[in-house]
Amino acid sequence: MANGGPVEHGFPHLDTVRAAITALYKRLPYDTVQTFSASVAPAGVAFCDTDDLYLGAQRVAREIVGHFRLPDARLIVGFREMTHAANVELTAGPEYFVELNDRFRTHRGDIGAALAHEVAHVYLHRIDLAFPTTAENEILTDTVTAYLGAGWLLLDAFREDGVSSQKLGYLTPEEFGYVLAKRALLFHEDPSAWFTSPQAYTAYAKGMARARRDEQQPPLTAAGWAGRRRYAHDRRKATEGRDASAPRSPSGRRQTSGPRDASVPQNGTVGPPAPPYSFDPDSAGHLRVSFPCPTCRQRIRVPVRGRVRVRCGLCRTVLECDT
Repeated sequence: MANGGPVEHGFPHLDTVRAAITALYKRLPYDTVQTFSASVAPAGVAFCDTDDLYLGAQRVAREIVGHFRLPDARLIVGFREMTHAANVELTAGPEYFVELNDRFRTHRGDIGAALAHEVAHVYLHRIDLAFPTTAENEILTDTVTAYLGAGWLLLDAFREDGVSSQKLGYLTPEEFGYVLAKRALLFHEDPSAWFTSPQAYTAYAKGMARARRDEQQPPLTAAGWAGRRRYAHDRRKATEGRDASAPRSPSGRRQTSGPRDASVPQNGTVGPPAPPYSFDPDSAGHLRVSFPCPTCRQRIRVPVRGRVRVRCGLCRTVLECDT
């Protein structure tokens, strides 16, 4: 919890965020993800100053537990002085003890945000999904909270001005915006209508711009002119490189003169970022292109043969491609 200190911005954890989205789709059936098409409603987590602190916190906790489809889980909410925003004791259940930072006694409107992250910890514990390190696991938790419809609360808790700041969670505001945008594009839901923080709206707009960029990368037909031109150049190089002199990988598969090296010019200067796609031949020697699904980030591998419609095997998204 950043409280008054500097808030990190940008997309420093984007690779882990994308890996978290892929891991979620691999762990949950498609139909289960679809049951989270509606976010936590603002009215369900509203907390006014006249509400009893403990009864109100328990009511909000029940609302979020219900959103995550954990009907048998019961949260016991308490408050104490601590560095972090909240902490949950992960046990076999069904009771889970959650401690909230004492500052929420007077910042009651953000209790829902703190509880959303902790209930997501319980949810991930129940479905046995975790990343290797603590830092990665916290990013996974924030990502799942946002992608499954409760994370808009965390972004709305972000406030920043010239003299003070507040942010909950481990993602940057823009990364929260990115995950919420990925969700919005999937379920056609606009969470910005619920924001009370102007800074949250700005971060969401930046995240949406990055999320839309995922849908505009070649070989997707929505790619822009510059991307398509570079793709054609890289495809031509890959086609010309399919000869007996092409080096082979340790697995024995012939490797093309890959566009992956385009970001490392020979003079040592930093060039443009490597494209998200790569080319390699299949067992019959026919060229294929591999690229990430814009929805779940699972890599898709298809033949290079012009216009083709592809369905992602993981998230079932249908993609229009020009390979």
